Amino acid sequence: MTVKLGFLALLEAKPGKGSALGEFLKNGRALAQAEPGTVTWYALKLSDTEYAIFDSFETEEARQAHLNGEIPKALAQVADELLAKDPDIRSVDIIAVK
Repeated sequence: MTVKLGFLALLEAKPGKGSALGEFLKNGRALAQAEPGTVTWYALKLSDTEYAIFDSFETEEARQAHLNGEIPKALAQVADELLAKDPDIRSVDIIAVK
């Protein structure tokens, strides 16, 4: 397994919506498990209003499949209600892994 690609998505919740965003992300785990090309998927709480998602992939095809998959669609459906601004989604190259 050569995990070399990823996404880092930074999310900022609207005031008072941090817990709801956290719950949404917890529920996103099931969607990530259904993606055969997603090697790892992490939902992170950085503060009461700041959250992040980190995913890893072996191929660019798997990364693009994830980007066009169910998690981004679900996030788009709740974005107006939960997010203070558009997600900051960054493609990353993984340079070391244990």
